[in-house]
Amino acid sequence: MSTPEQPPGAVSESATERTLPNTTPQATTSPRAFGAGRSLRPGKKVLPEHGRGHNRSLVLQTLFHRGPLSRADLSRETGLTRVTISDLVAELISDGFVIEQGLREGSRPGKPAILLDIDRAAHRIVGIDLSGPTAFLGAVLTLDGEIVARHEVPRPGGGEAAATAVIELARHLIADSFAPVLGVGVGTPGIVDDRGVVLSAPNLGWTAFDLESRLRTALELPVLVANDANAAALAEYTFGGAEDDMMLIKVGAGVGSGLLTGGQPTRGSRFAAGEIGHVTIGTDGGPRCACGKVGCLEAWLSVPALEARLAEATTDTDRDGILRDAGERLGIAVAPIVGALDLSEIVLSGPPELIDGPLLQQTADTLRARTLAEFHDGVRVRMTQHGQDIVLRGAAVMVLSGQLGVS
Repeated sequence: MSTPEQPPGAVSESATERTLPNTTPQATTSPRAFGAGRSLRPGKKVLPEHGRGHNRSLVLQTLFHRGPLSRADLSRETGLTRVTISDLVAELISDGFVIEQGLREGSRPGKPAILLDIDRAAHRIVGIDLSGPTAFLGAVLTLDGEIVARHEVPRPGGGEAAATAVIELARHLIADSFAPVLGVGVGTPGIVDDRGVVLSAPNLGWTAFDLESRLRTALELPVLVANDANAAALAEYTFGGAEDDMMLIKVGAGVGSGLLTGGQPTRGSRFAAGEIGHVTIGTDGGPRCACGKVGCLEAWLSVPALEARLAEATTDTDRDGILRDAGERLGIAVAPIVGALDLSEIVLSGPPELIDGPLLQQTADTLRARTLAEFHDGVRVRMTQHGQDIVLRGAAVMVLSGQLGVS
């Protein structure tokens, strides 16, 4: 039970032994960024044996979003006692994750408080995006998700050649980090299980391929691998101010989506939640999809499909009609999902010259026409502001959450 001074997010220090999950980067561990039943942001009680690690994450999470703060501020924000805060802060300073920033300026009576913050320059994160049609993208990021270095390699053939290219790209990025690397996050097309095994990624030639273990062994760093659209949803949640119940739809060479419900990623029983690209839309036929079916959403909405149809347009009216038709198909696909999950917003990621405009507006109009107005007229449909970097930033969130409990 929590003491009376503690909110649900804190766990009493006396409820557990003074043991701490190791959050220093280790080659032998790979904590999951979003394990089953684990919310992204600490906010509820946990089992007593996990209490100290939970409280440690709670302090880091608070500083990440609210810092700089004093020890007294942290005690008020988290509900933890000042003794517990002092103990945790000393530990986090010793581990190199928190720094003292000097005295707070102001006219408060008494001794000025010392401000604390996460040491945002002490570590780097390596993010890798394998979803591009022609290249694998990589970046070195700060703990705040700012990109400080970029590299890319041409997309090779599938199978072993693709795995070798990812390893070499990661090594290049690690060499350019110029600070200890907290971990490596990878967003990849395909269906990825909760251990970082790529169950199916036809475009990369991977089936039941343990990419996470392969990279962890080669790099000797913590590695986390997830579907690219799921990674993008994490970026929107942490750095884009997305709601707790949202869907991010990523439009590129294919179409996929990531889902958050109650602030927790949704993966599904077979890790395929969000795989909407091969849902057939309507009963009026349509273009043949690469999967062999007719009228899949991907065949209407993917970038290659849109560009091919737009190349045949002779007027602006024709162009707008093509984009609105694609938007209507997307709205038809999304409406039952919004109705079933009561989502707050839909975020689109893709080339803005294709997505932001008639397509987005028609998606919103169709969604509202096909859901219960009393409850769903307020659902936001908007573009992400992260552009092509969204998967890279999502990969960084995976590492932050997996290594520090911060998102």
